[in-house]
Amino acid sequence: MVQTTKDVYLLKINEQQFIDKPLKNLLKEIKPEIKTADATNENNPYYFSFKFRTLEQRRKNMGSKEDRVSLYVYVRTPIDWKYEERPKGQELRWAKEEVEKYGDLIVVRIKVIQPVEE
Repeated sequence: MVQTTKDVYLLKINEQQFIDKPLKNLLKEIKPEIKTADATNENNPYYFSFKFRTLEQRRKNMGSKEDRVSLYVYVRTPIDWKYEERPKGQELRWAKEEVEKYGDLIVVRIKVIQPVEE
């Protein structure tokens, strides 16, 4: 479904296809590499924030406008994401192992935020 970062909005358009289903189903539909992720557990809602640029690219304002899109995936239960247990300097890196660890969390909402024209 998502062949390039220009297509990320399709996840929101087709949101009903992913609601009440495991996160791994949604992630299978994303071809561009998710470079960084963050999880929020402070209060319900619980969600992941996925980005298609590295932290370094974001700091240097590098990458195409389309790559600056942010994908927020809300899940039903708290996310076991502890910064102190993640590799030092790689706390926000999204790796393939993450899909195995978090893939069974149930999606309840999808939000896509496109960058603003400058």
